[in-house]
Amino acid sequence: MFRKAKSNCTVGTFEKTRGLPIGSIRHESGRKVRKDKTIGALRKEKGFKWI
Repeated sequence: MFRKAKSNCTVGTFEKTRGLPIGSIRHESGRKVRKDKTIGALRKEKGFKWI
């Protein structure tokens, strides 16, 4: 089990360290999240509390 990701970690780094395929983190509408977006910014958005 992984610990909670730091807020300044990027989506690309998060996917690499967790062994996730590139583009696996998506918006509710189905669009991919940009890989240079930070985890902290995603948490502020609706629906990304699990990261």
